[in-house]
Amino acid sequence: MIDLRSDTFTKPTLAMRQAMFDAEVGDDMVGEDPTVNRLEAYCCELFGKQAAVFCCSGTQSNQAALWAHCRPGDEILIESHGHLANYEGGAPAALTGVSVQYIQGVGGMLDLEHLKGRKRPPEQHFPQSKVLCLENTTNIGGGRAYPLEQLQRVTEWGRSNDLICHLDGARIFNACTARNYSPAQVAELFDTVSICFSKGLGCPMGSMLVGNEAVIQRARRARKLFGGALRQSGIVAAAALYALENHQDQLADDHRNAYRFAEQISQVPGLTVPMDEVETNIVFIKVSEELGTAEEIANRFAALGLKMYDIGPQRIRAVFHRDIDAEMTEQAAKIVQQAIAAAV
Repeated sequence: MIDLRSDTFTKPTLAMRQAMFDAEVGDDMVGEDPTVNRLEAYCCELFGKQAAVFCCSGTQSNQAALWAHCRPGDEILIESHGHLANYEGGAPAALTGVSVQYIQGVGGMLDLEHLKGRKRPPEQHFPQSKVLCLENTTNIGGGRAYPLEQLQRVTEWGRSNDLICHLDGARIFNACTARNYSPAQVAELFDTVSICFSKGLGCPMGSMLVGNEAVIQRARRARKLFGGALRQSGIVAAAALYALENHQDQLADDHRNAYRFAEQISQVPGLTVPMDEVETNIVFIKVSEELGTAEEIANRFAALGLKMYDIGPQRIRAVFHRDIDAEMTEQAAKIVQQAIAAAV
């Protein structure tokens, strides 16, 4: 079975498992897990921030950031496909009591023309606009990576409107690979950045939130409040350290495989893949209604040994990762071609 449902389906390598086995551990709740402390310090250096807190997941680090920045009744601004507001179980409302203003962008990304007039006036009738949330790379928006200049424009608009800027960097290393900028260049534009280790880097779990000392102190309290305070978490922090040191360079292979797959299936009648939108490891496929629904076609693929998620009535998502090599990529394209030929 070739599994392209998500890069979260990666398995730890033997070397990563060994690093986890060898990890020196302590009690992270009292700041005494040396491996977690090394990982937090490493991320501070890599992203150019004062402080960091290791969390269980990207959802937890995103929501800890909101809790640290906001008060109940505040509002966050986010692109309409943003993961933080759409796919985290209603957490902004449930955990922090904030409302969401959804803004339609392009490819999951915002620019100045989308933001004009979006800051609420300071009147009692409205929630207080507090945080501008961006996602890089975008997920459901199409796997797109922001150009650095666009990030600069948008965050400058945010600060000029007294907004805190938060980045959901679930696939930030994919963005850095695709756009050839550094984590620090991106992070300097944001007050907080959430960094996920369990996607392209191939770790079993874990995410990091970086920011200044004061906001991370509040976020650490949020982690405790949300049930995410850990003990000997150096076991999983060791996996993240290993991945940061050994797996970043391999992300370009995932991008190449995604593009090759997209090239091949874009020629299949009834399937549409805009090649100019394939920038990282995510490929979206539009299915013609004449072929059936996305769910029906995804089930046909699965029956032949290829798993992908149907995202919407006529849209399928494929995500490439370190467990999918070039040979498997070619085989995946052949399965798509075979399944569609049988459906016509």
